[in-house]
Amino acid sequence: MKRMLWLAIACSLLFAWGCAKKPVSQQEDVVVVEETEVPAAKVEPAEKPVPPSPMEIYESEYKSLPTTHTVAKGECLWWIAEYQQVYNDPFMWPLIYKANRDMIKNPDMIYPGQTFSIPRDGFSLDDVKEARKSAGAAWKSLEPGQDVYIPAEMKAALGYL
Repeated sequence: MKRMLWLAIACSLLFAWGCAKKPVSQQEDVVVVEETEVPAAKVEPAEKPVPPSPMEIYESEYKSLPTTHTVAKGECLWWIAEYQQVYNDPFMWPLIYKANRDMIKNPDMIYPGQTFSIPRDGFSLDDVKEARKSAGAAWKSLEPGQDVYIPAEMKAALGYL
């Protein structure tokens, strides 16, 4: 026990001794510059930049989302719609199907290499609800969730922005 006490005292002395500042005589020369008074110019307060609103932030994110998707091996419309950069909601796959009916004969049969357009505008909230209903969403939750990528006006109408 005495050894531990002496060890603690020795360590505290080492820490105290090692943290000392260097003596004043060894400090570098300090150059003092005299300041002259300059007549105060009228400075108008700069306008603070207005931070963007949540609606503007979401609109810029929404515009940066891809508008096409090339099918990879093993993908289906459900998975494509579920990707975060597409809709982030698998129940919205009928929107992709309706926009690409000329290339998709059967929604259960899509092929690698096909490039589908991802509709971003031109559909209403009723279209989204109908797509979710036809994809099998529960009747209680036909409205898209808060994290789904839909146009900003639609998101604001749902009260998410």
